[in-house]
Amino acid sequence: QVQLVESGGGSVQAGGSLRLSCAASTYGTRTYCMGWFRQAPGKERERVATINTVGSSTYTAGSVKGRFTISQGNAKNTMYLQMNSLKPEDTAIYYCAAVRSFGEGSCPLRRDEYPYWGEGTQVTVSS
Repeated sequence: QVQLVESGGGSVQAGGSLRLSCAASTYGTRTYCMGWFRQAPGKERERVATINTVGSSTYTAGSVKGRFTISQGNAKNTMYLQMNSLKPEDTAIYYCAAVRSFGEGSCPLRRDEYPYWGEGTQVTVSS
């Protein structure tokens, strides 16, 4: 069982920055895709960015491309999301998720393909 813990959320004004962190309890020798999803009030949970710890392939959603950057820590069970130029529409609960990876390439697309989830961290951007 993998446990994920997010940190780094908070409240900022539009144009500000935040850095989210996700730490996995342990991966051992296994490799994983890790991702950030977000859910705003009244909306479905959407994929924001993913990274494959095998080969470091990344994906970033069009709505945040150029503003958000996903990265892996030196320890492969950590992941970060650097969020710059934040907008009010980025306000949401941000969740860290993980799924086993068996090779290089893109990570799964759908949220239901990720069996491991953190509790989420709130990001609020005011105008």
